[in-house]
Amino acid sequence: MQEMMERVNRIWRHPEYQSCLEKIRVCEKERIFCRHTPEHFLDVARITCLLAYEEDLPADRETVYAAALLHDIGRHLQYQQGIPHEQASARIAEGILQDCGFTAEKSEEILSLILSHRTRSDRKDLKGLFYRADKLSRNCFACPARERCDWPEEKKNRNIIC
Repeated sequence: MQEMMERVNRIWRHPEYQSCLEKIRVCEKERIFCRHTPEHFLDVARITCLLAYEEDLPADRETVYAAALLHDIGRHLQYQQGIPHEQASARIAEGILQDCGFTAEKSEEILSLILSHRTRSDRKDLKGLFYRADKLSRNCFACPARERCDWPEEKKNRNIIC
């Protein structure tokens, strides 16, 4: 298991990844809504794996964790330049994945998850699971800013869901 996750840990330690995380932290310092933190990234990975297990669907952990760590990493560019963060994240992720030793095929799968994580999907595949996990990772029911949130009601988690 540890060996399988080595490339994911390389993502975490990658200088550009850490730089982007810091830029996101600065941009979201005063944000009252959900923040894009490592906790969110890991929640998305873990929920995706749990959904895959529950629905008896294949989900390669390395792919899921890599995509989860990277899916919002371009968020600062959305704040600063108006670039949709899934596009900015995929652009940043491409170089990081290459630097961390991911094959072109594996990188393509990860980038596909990143690019589609904001597109509503009820599909019974990894993209559908990843989309759902990203939304399920948000605890809207406990958010102090929930009444001011501009997320569509159908995306908000108003109850604890299992």
